[in-house]
Amino acid sequence: MPDADGKRMFDDLSLVLDWIECGRKRPARLRAPETPAAMPESEPPAAEIPAAGPSPADSLEAVAFEVGRCAKCRLAATRKRTVPGEGSANPFVMVIGEGPGAEEDERGLPFVGTAGKLLDRMLGAVGLSRAGNAFICNVVKCRPPMNRDPAPDEQAACMPFLRRQIAVLRPRYILSIGRVPTQALLAAKEGITRLRGRFFEFEGVPLLPTYHPSALLRDEALKRPAWEDLKLLRERMLRDGLRLPSSDKSDVSDKSDVPDKSGA
Repeated sequence: MPDADGKRMFDDLSLVLDWIECGRKRPARLRAPETPAAMPESEPPAAEIPAAGPSPADSLEAVAFEVGRCAKCRLAATRKRTVPGEGSANPFVMVIGEGPGAEEDERGLPFVGTAGKLLDRMLGAVGLSRAGNAFICNVVKCRPPMNRDPAPDEQAACMPFLRRQIAVLRPRYILSIGRVPTQALLAAKEGITRLRGRFFEFEGVPLLPTYHPSALLRDEALKRPAWEDLKLLRERMLRDGLRLPSSDKSDVSDKSDVPDKSGA
């Protein structure tokens, strides 16, 4: 019997050791080689995440992503799409308007309506384009209902996005089109008629105010002074040594091409 009892004890001990051994091996099987491949790319192993350090460099894509998620003001409740901006990532000129209109709200792009087509012609007349050497955006990135002026608190909510865009793009010049963006950038109270036609500065960047294209569509008399502003901008760029492509030679003061209807 002692031998039988000893054999049972040995067998029991062997079962316990086998169970312990299996328990030790089981986690290793859960960490099979295929597990890292199944891990989402957005969740790298903790060892790959720095504990501290500077944030990654800002970018237009990062700004656009945050604009798309923004709900800091009432405009987020009525928008269809956000309109962060469009154009060259290395612009000579950053064109800043007041806010998106109906077509921009539908498409998510700035200045694509009737006034936008006129703006493209205005820029082309002095060797600029959104596809080549200009970036176009607005003070607010969501459409104000009924195309009203953006309220001061709405402008304030969006201003950090605009400042970041300026910091990323580092334009040589800013062309502010219309009263709203000009007053917002210069903290001015004067109207656009008194502010246009001369250079100011915004955070070290030369800024030239001029009329909004939609104002030119409503009042043909404004086309001549707007053209004088554009020529002033071109002269400044050439004097500063920028090489501009040949313009389309069109004079935006020509009243023959003024469309019958205005647009944002």
